Amino acid sequence: MALAHKLADERRARLAAERLLEMKEAELFSANRKLGLHARALSDRIERTEAEVANVRSENRQVKSDLSVAHQKVEVAERRLWHSIRAIRDGFAFFNADNEMVGANDAYLGVFDNLEDMKPGVTYPEMLLILTEEGIVDTEDQNPIEWRAEMLERWHAPNPKPRVIKLWNGLYAKLIDQRGPDGDVVSLALNITDTVLYENQLKKARYQAETANRAKSAFLANMSHEIRTPMNGIVGMADLLSETGLGEEQRLFVDTIRNSGEALLTIINDVLDYSKIEAERLELRPTTFDFEQCIHEVMRLLQPPARDKDIALLVDYDLFLPTQVVGDPGRIRQILTNIIGNAVKFTPSGHVLISVTGTHEDGVCDLRVTIQDTGIGIPAPKIDHIFGEFNQVDDEQSREFEGTGLGLSITKRLVELMGGQIWVTSENGEGTCFGFQVKLDSRPSEGLDMVKPALKNALIVDSSELTRTILEKQLALLGLACTSVDHESKAVDALQNGCDFAIIDDVQCTIEGFDLAQKLRAARPDLPILLIAANAGIAEKDPVRHTVSHVLQKPVPRQVLYRILMEMNPTETVEPPKEAVVFHARQRRETPALTTDTRRLLRVLAAEDNKTNQLVFGKMLKELDVELLFASNGIEAVSLYDSFTPDIVFMDISMPKKDGKAATQEIRDKEKTTGTRIPIVAMTAHAMSGDQEAILDAGLDRFLTKPLKKALVIEQIEQVQVEGTRPIRADQAG
Repeated sequence: MALAHKLADERRARLAAERLLEMKEAELFSANRKLGLHARALSDRIERTEAEVANVRSENRQVKSDLSVAHQKVEVAERRLWHSIRAIRDGFAFFNADNEMVGANDAYLGVFDNLEDMKPGVTYPEMLLILTEEGIVDTEDQNPIEWRAEMLERWHAPNPKPRVIKLWNGLYAKLIDQRGPDGDVVSLALNITDTVLYENQLKKARYQAETANRAKSAFLANMSHEIRTPMNGIVGMADLLSETGLGEEQRLFVDTIRNSGEALLTIINDVLDYSKIEAERLELRPTTFDFEQCIHEVMRLLQPPARDKDIALLVDYDLFLPTQVVGDPGRIRQILTNIIGNAVKFTPSGHVLISVTGTHEDGVCDLRVTIQDTGIGIPAPKIDHIFGEFNQVDDEQSREFEGTGLGLSITKRLVELMGGQIWVTSENGEGTCFGFQVKLDSRPSEGLDMVKPALKNALIVDSSELTRTILEKQLALLGLACTSVDHESKAVDALQNGCDFAIIDDVQCTIEGFDLAQKLRAARPDLPILLIAANAGIAEKDPVRHTVSHVLQKPVPRQVLYRILMEMNPTETVEPPKEAVVFHARQRRETPALTTDTRRLLRVLAAEDNKTNQLVFGKMLKELDVELLFASNGIEAVSLYDSFTPDIVFMDISMPKKDGKAATQEIRDKEKTTGTRIPIVAMTAHAMSGDQEAILDAGLDRFLTKPLKKALVIEQIEQVQVEGTRPIRADQAG
């Protein structure tokens, strides 16, 4: 029993041991399996790591190879750069943040003539000391210590300014230093000796040119003065002589003298203007003026030569453009005179038409002026040549025309000075069209108010279609209906259509203007007739002048035409004028019985040292009721101012003993004590730029250039209004 029990225990123990062994085996198997998995993972990781290490090693070898190649390239680039720096003729140096020279090329070090101290490591202050102590740099009038202090101050600036230094051997170097962000400095020393020497040569050449230009200007001014002084006698006497009773041949001689003198003055003015333009001394003097009136003034000036050639001068001014503009009227008039004068000169027959168009916005007029003629034209190859200096269209047709060849060149310069442009189109043998464009500020018109007249219908009789068209446009602006005919035979028939007045030309196809007026009068005795004449002065003296209501100068300014129409009634009876007796001032002096005016004469003092000019001036005023005295120099002028007490003084500028400016200043000083001021008018042969300003600054009020024009002299006297003096003209006497 005990044995069986013991055997059972052993069996149970053995079974328990077997179960425990199975469990341990299971655990061992599980652990072994996990260990296998872990070993496999480690093996994979090792393989990957080894692959990565191999890749890194490969990349490292590549990087080392690339670095080696890059280093070699850097060394090559550095070597080439340094060779390049050493090869250039300008100096180059590099300094570190401690102002020590790291390196420099031969050009930089060559200045120091191989001094031992000039090597890498030398500081910038030490280098400056070497430059001054060794006499390498020429400090000129500056103390070496001050020079070094100034250079150091420049060196330490954040952005050093370039500095030019002069070396002992006459060479010049321009130092340009650039500071980097870490304080290091790149220094360049540029050899600018050739540039400095060239600039010195330019300065010397400029000084010589300015000296020559001043000498030329002085020569031109003196020549102008010397020529104008005798020309005053020639032109002035010719004008006065033309007013006397002359035979046909004598008048031809006088006109030749006068025209030749004026042609010489034109040449002088062209040369002076060209000289002023070349010297850039020509200045514009803007003022408000009437542009349309300016054109008509030029047309009146050119009317005589145009009338001699039977050329019609026509003006077509855009009716919607302002006429009051701001500009230099003198230079505008010069431009117009040059172009229109050429058109008249080169047109044997036909017409010259001046058209003005443009736009007006924000107070600015963009004006386009064209001058079209029916003249000889310009050959195509010569058109670009036309605006050159001293150039003319030199062919068989134009050789007969004289001139300096400067007019159009000056005109082009003047237009460009005003900010405009000029052009020309032409067809040889057919005519030429010049045009220019300028922009001028506009001003409100102070002219005639546009009030419609009481007239409704107008008859226009003119053989020129252009003239009829221009008149129709002008009258249409007033709301007038126009009947235009081109032949006198149609004029009488046109009266049947009903018209309030007629405008006729003085030269028709087969009949004179006054003859046509008589025919119209016979058909309509009450018809107002306006005659447009190329020479209004001669037309006014015609025996049948009474057959027309008004005589108008061609071309007719629209303001003049409008004013006449405003004053005109629909009908008027025209009677022949009664004969009037005209007394000249000279005749009044010879017939004291007719003179009851007890007022004194206007006193005129003229200071002029030239006897011929005194004679010319006296003859100009012979028909005026004035008391005239002459002074031969400035001292006499001041003395006569005290004793004669003139109402106006005409003062020559260039006189012996005391010139006109000094005499004027002395007179003005005297006036300060009396509180009076009389007008003093300069009459001078000085015509260069700046002469007028200098003369007016001396105290003179106005300026007349010799040769004097009678009308301008009398105009100055007419402006003087002194209480208690007689009128200077017979027709002004009350």
